[in-house]
Amino acid sequence: MAQEEAHKTADVVVTAAEKPMTDKEVTVPPPVAEKDVTPTVASGEKAESEKEEEETVVAEKVIVPSPEELEKKALAEFKELVREALNKREFTSPAPVKEEKPEEKKPAEETKGEDKTEEKKEEEKPEAIKLEEKTDAVAPAETKSEEKEAVSATEKDSSVEEDGTKTVEAIEESIVSVTPPENTVVSEAEPMEPEEVSIYGVPLLQDERSDVILLKFLRARDFKVKDALTMLKNTVQWRKENKIDELVEEASEFEKMVFAHGVDKEGHVVIYSSYGEFQNKELFSDKEKLNKFLNWRIQLQEKCVRALDFSSPDAKSSFVFVSDFRNAPGLGKRALWQFIRRAVKQFEDNYPEFASRELFINVPWWYIPYYKTFGSIITSPRTRSKMVLAGPSKSTDAIFKYISPEQVPVKYGGLSKDIPIATEDTVTEAIVKPAAKYTIDLPASDACMLSWELRVLGADVSYGAQFEPTTEGNYAVIVSKNRRIESTDEPVITESFKVGEPGKIVITIDNQTSKKKKVLYRFKTLPISDL
Repeated sequence: MAQEEAHKTADVVVTAAEKPMTDKEVTVPPPVAEKDVTPTVASGEKAESEKEEEETVVAEKVIVPSPEELEKKALAEFKELVREALNKREFTSPAPVKEEKPEEKKPAEETKGEDKTEEKKEEEKPEAIKLEEKTDAVAPAETKSEEKEAVSATEKDSSVEEDGTKTVEAIEESIVSVTPPENTVVSEAEPMEPEEVSIYGVPLLQDERSDVILLKFLRARDFKVKDALTMLKNTVQWRKENKIDELVEEASEFEKMVFAHGVDKEGHVVIYSSYGEFQNKELFSDKEKLNKFLNWRIQLQEKCVRALDFSSPDAKSSFVFVSDFRNAPGLGKRALWQFIRRAVKQFEDNYPEFASRELFINVPWWYIPYYKTFGSIITSPRTRSKMVLAGPSKSTDAIFKYISPEQVPVKYGGLSKDIPIATEDTVTEAIVKPAAKYTIDLPASDACMLSWELRVLGADVSYGAQFEPTTEGNYAVIVSKNRRIESTDEPVITESFKVGEPGKIVITIDNQTSKKKKVLYRFKTLPISDL
C-alpha cells in the first residue's frame, strides 16, 4: 500500500509538472524597472563627478595666491633665514674650522687605544687556548697527580687574571689621558649671541626699513630665497672687505665726473656720469688712481643710497642713472671699458634693484659694439629693460621724457642752476615753427620783481624782451634788445625786471631757419617788500 501511495504521489507530481500553464498564470513582469534603475545610477554618478570637478576648479581658483601674497611669503621665509644666519654668526664671523679639528682627532686616539687593547686580548687568547690544549693532553697520562694539576691550574688562572687587570688598567690610563678638559666643553656649550649687521646704514631685522632692502635682494634673484640669502651674505662680506662705512667719510676730487642732481618725474634721484672726463690721461696712468676713482664712485653711490627713504615699499628707493658719452674715448681705451665692466658688476652684485632707469645719451656710432659687449655682461633681463640709448640729436628729448627740464642741469639741456628761481617752479615748453615768430607773455598784476629763464634748443634764433604796461597811454620799456643767439653763447638766458605798475613782459623769439625749435621757459614774481 505504501508503494502504491508513493506511485500516486509521484504521478501527481508528474502530472503537475506536465500540466500546461494557462495564459493567466504566465505573468512575467517586464524588466522595465531594471532598465530605469541603471541609467539613473549612472546619471547620478556623472552628476556627482561633475560637482567634484567644479569644486576642484573653484578650489584651485581660490588657492592660487596673488603676487603680493607670494611676495609676503617669500619675505617672511627670507627674514627667517636671515635671523638664523644672524644667530649662527654666519655673516661676518669666520667658520670655526680650527675648533673642529681637535674634536675629530680625540675619538681617533680613543679608537687607536681600543684597537691596541683588542690586539693584546687577541694575542693573549691563543696562548690561553694552547695552555688548555696542553692540559687536556697531559690529563689522561697523569691521573695520579690531579691535585698538583689543580694547583698549577689555579696559579695559571691567577696569572691570567693579573694580566687582564693590567690590560684594563692600561686601557683606563689611555682613556683618561685622551679625555678633553672640562673647560673646553663648557666654552662650546655656551650659547652664541646673535651678531648685529647693518647694510646701507640700516640694521638687519632691527628696523622696519630693512624689509624694503631685503625685497631688493629677493627681486634680484627672482624671489629664490636661498639665492637671495647667498647674495646678501656676499654683499655684507664685500662691504666689510672694502670698508664701505669708512669710505663714506673720505673726501674726493672727482666731483666733475659723477654727481647727483635733481629728481625725475617720479621722484627718483638722478645721478649723472660724464665719461668725457676719461680723456684725462693721468687717470689711466696707474691702477691705483683708477681704483681710487672707482672707490669714490662707490662712495657717491653709498651716500645717495643712505639718503633714500626705506620707510615703505611705496617710497622712492632707487635712482635714475644718466651716462653722457659726449667726447668719450674710443674703443682703444681698454681701461675705460674695464672700469665700466667692473663698476657694473659691483653695483649689480652689491646694490641690487637700485636702478629705476639708465639713460645713455650722446651715444656715438661706435657704441653699438660696446653695447653688445656691455649687454652681455648684464645677465638680468629686468636690468636690460631699464636701459635707454639716444644719439646726440635725440639726447635732450630722451632726458626730458623722464626728467622735467627744471630738474636737468644746464649742460644737459635743462634750466637747473643757481638762480633765484627754485627747481620746484615748473617749466613751460613751446615749439617755434620754421620761419616764424613766437611771443611769450609774463604777466605782472602789481609792483614786483619779475625774473625769468629761457632756453632755445638748437639756438640760431633772435631774442628780445620788453615791458608793456596795462594802462593805456604809457610807454613800453625795452628790457632786452633783439639779438642773435648762437650755439656758442650761454644756453640759458636769465633776466629780471622791476615792475612798478601792472603790465606784462613780452618775449619774442624769431626763428628764420628751416627747422623747428623748442623753447623752455619759466618765471617767478617776488613782492617788492621781500627784496
